[in-house]
Amino acid sequence: MSYYQGNDLKKPSGGKKRAYREKRKYELGSPPTYTTIGDSEKREIERTFGGNKKVRLKKATYANVLINENGERKIEKLKILKVKSNPANPEYSRRNIITKGAIIETPKGEAKVTSRPGQDGIVNAILIKRKS
Repeated sequence: MSYYQGNDLKKPSGGKKRAYREKRKYELGSPPTYTTIGDSEKREIERTFGGNKKVRLKKATYANVLINENGERKIEKLKILKVKSNPANPEYSRRNIITKGAIIETPKGEAKVTSRPGQDGIVNAILIKRKS
């Protein structure tokens, strides 16, 4: 199914607008990528405008987590246990959907996702609350 992103469907009053041309291929959108927690990572590569490629992460198992300890910065690959909260939509935390800004639970503590998994194809995060 195609997602049309143009704005020529209806007037503010609710009346229909007359189309001055046909819909164009570059006006098409795509459905949102709901990146969930899975046993194995699953990616899809999609051709985008200009022949570029977009990597969509469908299922994620691990996250690259930046840990700041006493001025030292290190990055560790940690398993994603669950999605604690997601400011994009409360329903996403219940369905374990990862988007940018989501708080995920890892073995070292809570981390905030800084990448866009549906656009970048990877989950990067910063540790915000250490497990005691």
